[in-house]
Amino acid sequence: MQLSGIIAISGRPGLFKVIAQSKNSVIVESMIDKKRFPAYSTERISTLDDISVFTYDEDVKLTDIFEKMLSVFPQEAPSHKADIKELEAALEQFLPNWDQDRVYPSDVRKLFQWYNLLIKAGAFQAVETKEAVATKEVKAPKAESAKKKAPAAKGAAKVAKPAAPKKTATVKTGSSRGK
Repeated sequence: MQLSGIIAISGRPGLFKVIAQSKNSVIVESMIDKKRFPAYSTERISTLDDISVFTYDEDVKLTDIFEKMLSVFPQEAPSHKADIKELEAALEQFLPNWDQDRVYPSDVRKLFQWYNLLIKAGAFQAVETKEAVATKEVKAPKAESAKKKAPAAKGAAKVAKPAAPKKTATVKTGSSRGK
């Protein structure tokens, strides 16, 4: 699962897709309403690849959690507005050893909100189709490798280079004194 280019900005709801980069900001597009705006370097910006969740064993990356969620909830997970006990029970299904003391209820709600947002945006289907295309390319031999190139004939014409643009003559201006 590739979630590079998708960020979370502290203090702003939802997720954002990085569109471009400028001198002191990043141009982002909201995944909720598709509005674009600059996110400045003073804001706390986190990429989804860098975020992880506390467990009793070791921290688990958010991308791994989303993969597990996809196997449990292929269409859509419970809403982030549901009761927190229901969300925690759903979290137990795919992450049974999450640290209940260090993971706040707001973090659990955010996890489900982000997952549903990515499902609606089609982020997971795009990754699956790219992987399917890659496996099909590996299975099918390339046509170029199957064909043998014919040796060039001795009298074959050489390919001519395109002509360089002609330089225009410079027009001299100024006074005609001194001639």
